[in-house]
Parts: sequence; structure tokens; C-alpha cells
Amino acid sequence: MAEVGPECIGIPILSGCDEEIVKAVISGEIPSYALEKQLGNSRRAASIRREALQRTTGRNLEGLPIDNFDYDSILGRCCELPVGYVQLPVGVAGPILLDGLEYYVPMATTEGCLVASTNRGCKAITESGGAISTVLRDGMTRAPVVRFETAARAAQLKFFLEEPANLESIALIFNRSSRYARLQGIKCGLAGRYLYMRFVCSTGDAMGMNMVSKGVQNVLDFLQDDFLDMEVISISGNYCTDKKPAAVNWIEGRGKSVVCEATIKGEIVKKVLKTDVASLVELNVVKNLVGSAVAGTMGGFNAHASNIVTAVFIATGQDPAQNVESSHCITMMEAVSCGQDLHVSVTMPCIEVGTVGGGTHLAAQAACLDLLGVKGASVESPGANASRLATIVAGAVLAGELSLMSALASGQLVMSHMKYNRSTKGIIAKD
Repeated sequence: MAEVGPECIGIPILSGCDEEIVKAVISGEIPSYALEKQLGNSRRAASIRREALQRTTGRNLEGLPIDNFDYDSILGRCCELPVGYVQLPVGVAGPILLDGLEYYVPMATTEGCLVASTNRGCKAITESGGAISTVLRDGMTRAPVVRFETAARAAQLKFFLEEPANLESIALIFNRSSRYARLQGIKCGLAGRYLYMRFVCSTGDAMGMNMVSKGVQNVLDFLQDDFLDMEVISISGNYCTDKKPAAVNWIEGRGKSVVCEATIKGEIVKKVLKTDVASLVELNVVKNLVGSAVAGTMGGFNAHASNIVTAVFIATGQDPAQNVESSHCITMMEAVSCGQDLHVSVTMPCIEVGTVGGGTHLAAQAACLDLLGVKGASVESPGANASRLATIVAGAVLAGELSLMSALASGQLVMSHMKYNRSTKGIIAKD
């Protein structure tokens, strides 16, 4: 239950006791959303809101923690109308040797076997000499939609925006939004009188949605001086595309486009992964490639990339809803060295991460970023920390794909989940 003070009738509500304020919230005299501002105490506001909610609904929130949390840290940044917080266990997979450095990857999850499986993949990669990653592209997108009286007029703006000679002047307007924002290009889509303009922008170490939105607004204001008949329908017209599976993201990329690869020695496949190269190659074709094609998947040519992406996202303060496009991944497995070893890779065109902004400043999430060595903005090379985080995500996905596919190939999947998901005893994972 919330901390409710003694009766204090006659004292002004916001300088009085919690009991009177709770009653005022329930009656509607004080809006629940205004408590932080009017009380000047975020922790007290959460407690009062929680008690009012319990009395209004008749439900007990005793199991939802409220103490030992910095509510000031989320005020106006991460979450509105808080009544507590949800605890998630964080496991660590690793070390994984990636680009010559070892990383211990934090994963926040409630799915048994996930961290243990990823950890096994990390071991196989590291014992085989490590993985190599490459950032192919880096650009966050936002695509407003505007309307004209005629399709021909909408096409005129399309031609104007896609003319290379105009990009420099448009970029000057766009880049005013931030010292880190740099417009890379604009790709347009036309549907009758409606024009969708997909702006692509580098955003430093921020994930960058707010940054690119500000830049887009600057350009829209600029364009209306010459296109007076342009009607802005929305700053986002879903051609971006954010938090929805879309072919444009799969083909063009969004955020960081990364490929990560490793060659796993044949003896490691047998000793650590408990299977063989030929079985993995065959299963990858039949399951990840053909099976996904039969299902008509969009960017889902993998075993379970979203599992790892989401767990790392939550642990490091990313927007977990962006796992939709960030989990786009094609996993490839090929026999090399005359069939003795396994070359495995994941190609991920839409890893949307940042090391500043959003939930990255919260204490727990910042600690996880610090564990990876990518906390905050890179002073020496703006954008380097976010890019490094994206490659770590891809490396962890590579490990997760390798381990799950091996479990499937060897028939270990059900046994593993029975062990880690259903056991009532504390189990320490063994290699």
C-alpha cells in the first residue's frame, strides 16, 4: 500500500497530507498527471497515484515494486503517470570475441534457456577465433506525407527533392536541427496526390528519431515558401518505417545496417555445439531460407534474431518496440575448408540503437552500456558508440542463431527448455 499520512482537514491540499491528496485525485479535483508538477516530489506523486488507483479499481498492487527507484530520472523523459516499476532479471552471455575485443553481453529476459543458449554460441565463436562485423550503412529515417491538388503537382515536388543539385541547400536547412544531424538523402514515393518523402539522416550516438523529425519539420517549413499549395498531412506517413515490418526497411535499411560473420571450426561444432557442419547447413536452408519463404516472411530469414535483439535492447535502454524492424535478419551458413568448417553470418539492415537519449540514461541501463564500453556519446568520434553497440547486437544474434540452430539440428531443443524453463530448482548452466 502507498504511504498515506494522517488526517489533516483544513490544510491546503498540496501542502497537506497524502490522504487528502489521494481523495482529491479520486474525485477528479486534482488530475493524476499533474501530481509531479504540483507536489514537486516525483516519488511522492507515484505513491499517491498508486494508492488512488488501488482504491478506484479495488485491485492490490503490492507485488509491483515502488521503492528504490529514481522517479526524477524518468520525469518528462521516459514514462508518464508512474505507479511503480517492473523488475526483469539480467543475464550475461560471453565473452564473445568480436572485432578483436571481448564483450560480455547483458540480456534482460524472462525466457529460460535464452541466455544460456546465446552463451554457448559466444563460446563457439570465441574458441574459433572470433567474429568480424561491418557497418554497411548508418541512417535514421522519417517520412512525412503531404498532399497537393493534383498528382502532377505532387510529382513536381518529388522531382525537386530528388534532384542532386538541390540536396545541398535542403541539407543546410535540415542540419540546423542538431549539431549531429546530417542529411544523407531523400527518397520519395507517390500515391496519387499524396507525396511521401523518406529523409535519411546520420544522428551521432543517438538513435535519432527526434533529431530527424526536427530536421524534417525545418525542411517542410522551408518548402512551403515555394510550394504554397502543399498541405502537410503528417510528420510521419509510415514510409519511414518505424515499428512495423516493411520492405523499404529490409531493402534500404534503417538505423545501422550490419553484417557479422564467423568461421566455426569443425571440431568446435562437434564439441561445443554437439552437431556437425553438414546438418547445420542443411537445416539453415530448409528452415531459415525455404521455410521462411513458404511462410511469406518479411525480413525473417532467421531462427530467432528477435529474441536476442529484444533482450539486449531492454537491458541497454533501447526502445523495445523497435525490435520489429531491428530484428530483420538473414542467417547464412555454408561449409568451407573442404566441408570441414562452418561459415556463418547474419545480415541485419535495421538495427536502431543509441547510447544517449531515451532510457540509456537510467542507472541500470547505463550500467549495462558501461559493461559494453559504449556508455554515453563518443567524444573522439561522434556516433562510434552507437555503431559499436549495433555490431555487438549483431554479434549476439550470430551467437544465438548458431546455438539454437545447433539445438534443433541435434534434437536438444525440447530437452533444454524442459531443463531451463520448467525446473523448480536453481540450475547453474554448464558448458
